[in-house]
Amino acid sequence: MAELTSTRSPRVKAARRLTKRAFRDRDRAFLAEGPQAVREALTLDDVTVELFATAEAETRHPDIVGAALAAGVPVHRASGEVMADLTQTITPQGILAVCRFVHVPLAEAIRPGTRLVALLAHVRDPGNAGTVLRTADAAGADAVVFTDASVDPYNGKCVRASAGSLFHLPVATGASVAHAVRQAKEAGLRVLAADGAGTVTLDEVDLARPTAWLFGNEAWGLPPELLELADEVVRVPIYGRAESLNLATAAAVCLYSSARVQRENLSSVEDPTTSPR
Repeated sequence: MAELTSTRSPRVKAARRLTKRAFRDRDRAFLAEGPQAVREALTLDDVTVELFATAEAETRHPDIVGAALAAGVPVHRASGEVMADLTQTITPQGILAVCRFVHVPLAEAIRPGTRLVALLAHVRDPGNAGTVLRTADAAGADAVVFTDASVDPYNGKCVRASAGSLFHLPVATGASVAHAVRQAKEAGLRVLAADGAGTVTLDEVDLARPTAWLFGNEAWGLPPELLELADEVVRVPIYGRAESLNLATAAAVCLYSSARVQRENLSSVEDPTTSPR
């Protein structure tokens, strides 16, 4: 396999421009960096367009290279200089894929039967957004919605922070917060806004019902006009002296609390002899 050694190569330049949102939107493609993200991308049909890997990464991750070749995905060996030019991390892991967009329409992400959803409203930090996506996946959520004023889920830092979860559950983008909330309510979900000024605490609210959690901006939270869209505004109780929780932590607490109660409720329905703790 011939090694790509020039950062001016047309193939390298075409991939590198996907670090810019305008080119991602135009090409409907993005970069997935690191073995975890690439491995998960390859589990989906017709998502991975091409793979770049250093010789060292090929040796370290033969399963990934083998999976790409088996799927008919072109694999390009890249020099360290080329890989450093393509990646956005200080210490590249030597493997990167060009992938097609994977988001779905809002009506497909939130529909009757959906039980747990994260709605991101004006979330701007890609690391936080990716972490919420990863947390939602881990909590067994059905979907994550990036509303129109939130960060691009295909931002490199967001993709890395999701640790492959971008490829695991439905992600919708581009809808307004009002549209996303309306879709959730029409699908039978109750919308709970997570906010420090909540009238009830997480300990007091009924979490057994299908729920869409609305999370706001890292710095200013949810403005009044968005809080009014929710069925209830809920605060995470602070038992110690910390002033507040950051977005990703608050989202983890809320999503896992809902997931735990929903799973316990489902278990008690399936086995009437079992009572929720």
